[in-house]
Amino acid sequence: MKIGFIGLGIMGKPMAKNLLKHGYAVIVNDINEQAVGELVQAGAASEVSPQAVARESDIMITMLPNNEIVRSVILGDNGIAQGAKSGSVVVDMSSTSPVVVREIAARLQEQGIPMLDAPVSGGEPKAIDGTLSIMVGGDEAAFERVKPVLACMGKDVVRVGASGSGATAKLANQIIVNVNIAAMSEALVLAAKAGIDIEKMYEAIRGGLAGSAVLDAKVPMIVERNFKAGGRIDINLKDLTNVMETAESLAVPLPLTAHVKHVFETLKEAGKQADDHCGVVQYYENLAGTIVQKSR
Repeated sequence: MKIGFIGLGIMGKPMAKNLLKHGYAVIVNDINEQAVGELVQAGAASEVSPQAVARESDIMITMLPNNEIVRSVILGDNGIAQGAKSGSVVVDMSSTSPVVVREIAARLQEQGIPMLDAPVSGGEPKAIDGTLSIMVGGDEAAFERVKPVLACMGKDVVRVGASGSGATAKLANQIIVNVNIAAMSEALVLAAKAGIDIEKMYEAIRGGLAGSAVLDAKVPMIVERNFKAGGRIDINLKDLTNVMETAESLAVPLPLTAHVKHVFETLKEAGKQADDHCGVVQYYENLAGTIVQKSR
């Protein structure tokens, strides 16, 4: 079985490497020639376009930054749809709007090609070690076919429902993650302003109800002032924009999410768009006139 993988960014590159480690033949494509070269050195083949990748692949995986790029790579000129063969499956693992997912899936279905939406959660560390959470929407038979492939990249691989369900689950995930990070940031800034040893406070609360994967992943980064992105502010802002657009279409008010989206927009305007989303703490630090850092 040959797997096409398009999109070798922060998440896509280690995900494709994990497929190679499990013995799959992988064909890659990306505009970043350095990333393509790195995968080729690791044992992948490469093609010049998504269309060419699709001609050679049984399963095509996309891991791309936004709705427009996903649509273009799958449906555009030299796109996957122009090269996909009968019996193949398209798996979009990007964080794509449910509306866009269903639109693309319907177009591919006209060619008899099933599409799964299978966004991920866990950030770069879990992409590297192959323990991502993968939430999948789409045809059950297609899911069963690709599940062993997805299991090479994720620990928890769950079909949530029909087309668009995976994308919707990812939106819910992004609400929980990013509102959690914002709440954690407020708490850390309050403690820093009060003069508490942040690391001792973290040690005291992490085993209680306030403990979370977010707390364990992000507090050490914040106290080290390490905002190197595993999940960029601008990418998470894109996700929160999809959340709010979907919520509006369903007449669901999301006041907490709306505030956090505003925080992300403010940080992007301040040039922090490439920071990890734990860099949200800087918004609250600026308001309070304090810095969250290790005690000296």
